[in-house]
Parts: sequence; structure tokens; C-alpha cells
Amino acid sequence: MASASLKLCGFLLSFVGWICVIIATSTSDWVILCKYGMNTCRKMDELETKGLWEQCVISTALYHCYSLNQILKLPVYIQTCRALMISACILGLPAAALLLSSMPCFQLGDDSVKDKNKRSAIGGTLVLIVAVFCLVSTIWFPVGAHQELGLMSFGYSLYSGWVGGALSLLGGCILACCSIDSTSSYSQNNRYSYYSKQNPPTNQTPPPGNHAKTAHV
Repeated sequence: MASASLKLCGFLLSFVGWICVIIATSTSDWVILCKYGMNTCRKMDELETKGLWEQCVISTALYHCYSLNQILKLPVYIQTCRALMISACILGLPAAALLLSSMPCFQLGDDSVKDKNKRSAIGGTLVLIVAVFCLVSTIWFPVGAHQELGLMSFGYSLYSGWVGGALSLLGGCILACCSIDSTSSYSQNNRYSYYSKQNPPTNQTPPPGNHAKTAHV
């Protein structure tokens, strides 16, 4: 029962983390750029936001965005972060399917506990990969943007990526640990039952009828 509750908790954390990763990937408010200083730019009303896909100019009378579609001219950190975040979003789909099918409330044909634990372990591993990809991207992107364009602050998309990576990391660790513990306990139970079948008890008392006949003779 405790293992099933932990698996459900790990699945919910992983699913919410994956949704946050998708939000971070699809939005463009990763960093807020400023050419002078943050306070000066706010007074002058000259701020820019930049994400994986577009860069926007923000002011009172203007909100203009242009796409970052020149792939060959983009910096390496943008291209790499794009690839990692897209891979994280794609890997989350089979991970969610595997984890959902490994829940105790779902039954696929003649599933055994061992099969469910295998699917849970694979799904937990995929979730951990999603977390690593997301955390690497959300750490590398602001560092690269700061080195390229200067002063900045963080946007809500970056916070969403950090939350998604942290939740996915925690959920993946819970699922992996629960699956390993369940598999080991399952194998030990099978081993004990095998030994009990192979070694029947040897100290058996003779039937009462035979004992009576021997005493009479």
C-alpha cells in the first residue's frame, strides 16, 4: 500500500513537471534584456524579452516580436537548448503512458507485478532524463544570454522550467526507488516460495494406524 501511494505521488509530480516543461518550451519570456541597467531601462521603458523562438520589445506603446528563425546564425546555446527542451517534451509522452499503465488501478491483460515494476522503472528513468534536459537548458540559456547581450533578469518561462525540472527530478527519483524496492522484494518472495516447494519437511511422525500395529506385534 505504501509503495502504491509513493508511485502515485511520483506520477503526479512527474506529470505536473512535464506540463511545466511544455509551458517553458512554448513561451518566450525566458530572460529580460537591458542594454544599460535594469532601473534605467525601466525608467526609459526599453525592455526586451528573449526565449527559444522569438525576441520581443516591450514598451508602453509598443509590443513587437520577431522570430529567431535564422537557425545557422543563432548562437550555440539557443540551438542546444531548443534541442534539449524539444527532446524533453517528446520523452515525457511515453514516460506518462508507461507510468499510467504501471499504476495499481490499471490492468492490461494478464499483467504481473513484475511487469508493472519494469514499466514503472523505465518511465521513471525517462522522467529523470526529462529533468536533466530541462535543468541543463534553463541554466545554460540565461548564462549564454548574459554573456551575449549583457544585463538581464529572469522571466516567468524560466521559472516554469526550473519548477518543471525540479518536480520531474523528484518524481523520477521516487518512481525509480519504488520500482527497484518492489522488484527486489518480489524476487525474494519468489525465491522463498521456490525453496519451500523444493524442500518439504522431513520430520514426519508415522500415521497412528501403523504405530498401533507395531505395538501389537
